[in-house]
Amino acid sequence: MAKGYNANKERQESIAVFGKALAKRAGFSCEWCEGKENLRPWDYRPEAEPAEENLALLCGHCRELAEGKPARDNELYAVRNALWSSVPAVAEGAARVIARCKEPWAREAIEDSLIDEALKHALLGLR
Repeated sequence: MAKGYNANKERQESIAVFGKALAKRAGFSCEWCEGKENLRPWDYRPEAEPAEENLALLCGHCRELAEGKPARDNELYAVRNALWSSVPAVAEGAARVIARCKEPWAREAIEDSLIDEALKHALLGLR
């Protein structure tokens, strides 16, 4: 148990190093919805070494969405602008959340986005 705790603690410390750079990149607001409350880094690729492109600065609500909390479609609509970010954690992370929405706007937004084509196909069930 201690090994897992220590590994997690070390990872969190590694992520914290990027805090100022993330805040500056994000303009001190959530990179998904532009909210200002409870901002913290979100780890898009926990299996990879922490890197700025794998982290997004998200508000508490968007972090909950990223972790799988169900959302109303109108909540997801507020996240759609993140699809055009050049940062994978921002754009791809938002796409994964928006893909849960069954409204036509969600599919269109993902199709038009700049995210990786393979991920786009996987999220939309394309061939």
